[in-house]
Amino acid sequence: MVSKKIVVVGSTNMDMVVKTTHIPVPGETVLAGSFFMNPGGKGANQAVAVARLGGEVIFISKTGNDIFGKQSAQLLDEEGINTYYILSDNELPSGVALITVDQCGENSIVVASGANANLFPPDLESALDEIAKAGIVLMQLEIPIDTVFFIAQYAATRGVRVILNPAPANLLSPELLSHIDIITPNKTEAAMLSGIKVNSIESAKKAAKIIYEKGVKNVVVTMGSQGAVICQEGKMHVVSVKKVEALDTTAAGDVFNGALAVALSEEKPFVNAVEFACEAAAISVMRLGAQSSIPYRNEIIASKVAL
Repeated sequence: MVSKKIVVVGSTNMDMVVKTTHIPVPGETVLAGSFFMNPGGKGANQAVAVARLGGEVIFISKTGNDIFGKQSAQLLDEEGINTYYILSDNELPSGVALITVDQCGENSIVVASGANANLFPPDLESALDEIAKAGIVLMQLEIPIDTVFFIAQYAATRGVRVILNPAPANLLSPELLSHIDIITPNKTEAAMLSGIKVNSIESAKKAAKIIYEKGVKNVVVTMGSQGAVICQEGKMHVVSVKKVEALDTTAAGDVFNGALAVALSEEKPFVNAVEFACEAAAISVMRLGAQSSIPYRNEIIASKVAL
C-alpha cells in the first residue's frame, strides 16, 4: 500500500504584513492602511495547507529559541501537524518576513531567514526514517540548497516522491533536478529555470518543456488567474481556474503545493490533482494573510457545490 504520509521540509517565519494602496518604489514612503502579524514561512504554510485539506503531515523545520519560534510551533501543533522535528536554534532568531500587499492583492516580500538558514543535513538524521516511510516529500527554497539536495537524493533512493516548489526563484543544478518528481515554478521561477520569459500559456508550455528536458519528470507552471500548465512526462495539459477577486496572493503558491501533495497522496490522477490545487489556491487569494488564508477541505467542497 502506498503511504499517504506527507513530509514537509522548509521554513517557518513570522510574517509582518502591511496593507497599502500600492507597493512603494525605491525612495518612496507610503502611508499604509493596516498592519498585522501572521505565522508564515513557505514550509509552515504548506504544512498547514496539507493538514487543513485532510493530509497526514510531518513538518521538519528550524526556528529561533524565541517567542516567535515557540508561538509558531504551538500554532502548528494545534493544526494537527506532527511538530516533533521542529528544531530550536540557540544562535539565530526565528525567520521574519516583511510583506507589503497592494490594493490589487499583489505583494512584495523581504525575508530575514534567521534559523531557517541553519537547517543543515546533520539536523535531519533523526527524521530520515520518517522520510523513508513517507509517500511524498514537499520542499521549497527558503532553507539551504545543500539540505534540499540531501533530502531529494535520500528520498529518491527510497522511492519517495519528491515535490519541489522552487521558491524563492533560484538556479538549480541538473543533479538536483534529476531527483525531483514534480517541480512547481510560478512564472518568474519558470523563466529563471528555462531562460524563457513566461507571460502567456504558450510561453509557459515552452518553459515547461525545457525544464522537463533538464530531467524533472513532471513540471507544473502556476499562472495565477490563468491557471496552470502541466508537462506530465512530456505531455502538455492546461488547467483553467474560475475568476475570483484577489485580495492577497501571499500564500497562493503554498496552498497550491500543499493541496497538490494531498491530492496526489490520495492517488488522484495528476491533472485532477492540479485542478484541486488550483481550487484551493483560488479560495486563499480572496483572504488576507498567509496561514489565515488557507482553506479547509470542506470549503473546497462547498465552493464546488456553489458553482
